Amino acid sequence: VTGMSPLSPYLNLDPRYLVQDADEFILPTGANKTRGRFELAFFTIGGCCMTGAAFGALNGLRLGLKETQNMAWSKPRNVQILNMVTRQGALWANTLGSLALLYSAFGVLIEKTRGAEDDLNTIAAGTLTGMLYKSTGRV
Repeated sequence: VTGMSPLSPYLNLDPRYLVQDADEFILPTGANKTRGRFELAFFTIGGCCMTGAAFGALNGLRLGLKETQNMAWSKPRNVQILNMVTRQGALWANTLGSLALLYSAFGVLIEKTRGAEDDLNTIAAGTLTGMLYKSTGRV
Protein backbone atom coordinates (compact mmCIF):
# COMPACT_ATOMS: atom_id res chain seq x y z
CA VAL A 1 0.00 0.00 0.00
CA THR A 2 1.60 3.25 -1.10
CA GLY A 3 1.34 6.54 0.80
CA MET A 4 0.85 4.76 4.10
CA SER A 5 3.17 5.42 7.00
CA PRO A 6 2.50 2.65 9.48
CA LEU A 7 2.66 3.42 13.20
CA SER A 8 4.23 0.09 13.92
CA PRO A 9 5.14 -3.05 11.99
CA TYR A 10 1.97 -4.65 13.37
CA LEU A 11 -0.47 -1.90 12.44
CA ASN A 12 -0.97 -0.82 8.88
CA LEU A 13 -2.75 2.41 9.73
CA ASP A 14 -2.57 5.88 8.24
CA PRO A 15 -2.00 8.41 11.07
CA ARG A 16 -4.27 10.90 9.30
CA TYR A 17 -7.21 8.84 10.53
CA LEU A 18 -6.18 9.53 14.13
CA VAL A 19 -6.41 13.32 13.79
CA GLN A 20 -9.81 14.48 14.92
CA ASP A 21 -11.12 17.93 14.20
CA ALA A 22 -14.25 17.37 16.24
CA ASP A 23 -14.64 18.16 19.93
CA GLU A 24 -13.19 15.66 22.36
CA PHE A 25 -16.27 15.47 24.55
CA ILE A 26 -19.63 13.93 23.80
CA LEU A 27 -22.36 16.23 25.05
CA PRO A 28 -25.94 15.18 25.72
CA THR A 29 -28.46 16.48 23.20
CA GLY A 30 -29.28 20.11 23.96
CA ALA A 31 -26.39 20.59 26.38
CA ASN A 32 -24.23 23.72 26.28
CA LYS A 33 -20.49 23.59 25.68
CA THR A 34 -19.91 26.03 28.52
CA ARG A 35 -21.00 25.64 32.10
CA GLY A 36 -24.09 27.53 33.09
CA ARG A 37 -24.45 29.83 36.06
CA PHE A 38 -26.05 27.12 38.18
CA GLU A 39 -23.10 24.75 37.68
CA LEU A 40 -20.59 27.53 38.37
CA ALA A 41 -22.48 28.51 41.53
CA PHE A 42 -21.16 25.49 43.40
CA PHE A 43 -17.56 26.32 42.48
CA THR A 44 -18.11 29.98 43.40
CA ILE A 45 -19.67 29.27 46.79
CA GLY A 46 -17.11 26.61 47.74
CA GLY A 47 -14.20 28.73 46.57
CA CYS A 48 -15.42 31.73 48.53
CA CYS A 49 -15.90 29.64 51.69
CA MET A 50 -12.38 28.24 51.46
CA THR A 51 -10.88 31.65 50.65
CA GLY A 52 -12.75 33.19 53.57
CA ALA A 53 -11.58 30.43 55.93
CA ALA A 54 -7.96 30.88 54.85
CA PHE A 55 -8.09 34.68 55.11
CA GLY A 56 -9.92 34.49 58.46
CA ALA A 57 -7.38 32.02 59.85
CA LEU A 58 -4.49 34.31 58.90
CA ASN A 59 -6.34 37.31 60.32
CA GLY A 60 -7.10 35.34 63.50
CA LEU A 61 -3.44 34.40 63.84
CA ARG A 62 -2.46 38.06 63.47
CA LEU A 63 -5.07 39.20 66.01
CA GLY A 64 -4.24 36.35 68.40
CA LEU A 65 -0.52 37.15 68.37
CA LYS A 66 -1.29 40.85 68.84
CA GLU A 67 -3.69 40.30 71.75
CA THR A 68 -1.40 37.89 73.58
CA GLN A 69 1.91 39.64 72.93
CA ASN A 70 2.40 40.38 76.64
CA MET A 71 1.92 36.72 77.61
CA ALA A 72 4.75 34.20 77.77
CA TRP A 73 4.62 31.26 75.36
CA SER A 74 2.41 28.84 77.26
CA LYS A 75 -0.55 26.55 76.84
CA PRO A 76 -3.12 29.28 77.67
CA ARG A 77 -1.56 31.59 75.07
CA ASN A 78 -1.60 28.85 72.43
CA VAL A 79 -5.24 28.05 73.21
CA GLN A 80 -6.19 31.72 73.00
CA ILE A 81 -4.44 32.11 69.63
CA LEU A 82 -6.04 28.90 68.32
CA ASN A 83 -9.48 30.09 69.45
CA MET A 84 -8.97 33.37 67.59
CA VAL A 85 -7.82 31.55 64.43
CA THR A 86 -10.85 29.24 64.55
CA ARG A 87 -13.35 32.00 65.32
CA GLN A 88 -12.05 34.36 62.63
CA GLY A 89 -11.77 31.54 60.07
CA ALA A 90 -15.39 30.50 60.62
CA LEU A 91 -16.60 34.11 60.59
CA TRP A 92 -14.91 34.97 57.29
CA ALA A 93 -15.87 31.64 55.66
CA ASN A 94 -19.49 32.22 56.64
CA THR A 95 -19.48 35.83 55.43
CA LEU A 96 -17.88 35.17 52.04
CA GLY A 97 -19.91 31.97 51.55
CA SER A 98 -23.14 33.86 52.25
CA LEU A 99 -22.21 36.60 49.80
CA ALA A 100 -21.33 34.02 47.13
CA LEU A 101 -24.63 32.23 47.74
CA LEU A 102 -26.58 35.47 47.34
CA TYR A 103 -24.63 36.45 44.22
CA SER A 104 -25.09 33.01 42.64
CA ALA A 105 -28.79 32.83 43.49
CA PHE A 106 -29.42 36.31 42.06
CA GLY A 107 -27.40 35.42 38.95
CA VAL A 108 -29.35 32.22 38.28
CA LEU A 109 -32.71 33.92 38.93
CA ILE A 110 -31.91 36.88 36.67
CA GLU A 111 -30.63 34.60 33.91
CA LYS A 112 -33.77 32.43 34.06
CA THR A 113 -36.03 35.49 34.19
CA ARG A 114 -34.36 37.30 31.29
CA GLY A 115 -33.64 34.16 29.30
CA ALA A 116 -30.24 35.54 28.27
CA GLU A 117 -26.63 34.97 29.27
CA ASP A 118 -24.65 38.20 29.24
CA ASP A 119 -22.69 40.63 31.38
CA LEU A 120 -25.87 42.45 32.41
CA ASN A 121 -26.82 39.42 34.56
CA THR A 122 -23.46 39.59 36.33
CA ILE A 123 -23.74 43.34 36.95
CA ALA A 124 -27.30 43.02 38.22
CA ALA A 125 -26.47 40.06 40.49
CA GLY A 126 -23.49 41.91 41.96
CA THR A 127 -25.50 45.09 42.47
CA LEU A 128 -28.41 43.29 44.16
CA THR A 129 -26.02 41.34 46.39
CA GLY A 130 -24.26 44.55 47.46
CA MET A 131 -27.55 46.34 48.09
CA LEU A 132 -28.96 43.48 50.16
CA TYR A 133 -25.72 43.09 52.13
CA LYS A 134 -25.54 46.83 52.86
CA SER A 135 -29.24 46.98 53.81
CA THR A 136 -28.60 44.61 56.72
CA GLY A 137 -26.41 47.29 58.34
CA ARG A 138 -23.08 45.64 57.57
CA VAL A 139 -20.14 47.79 56.55
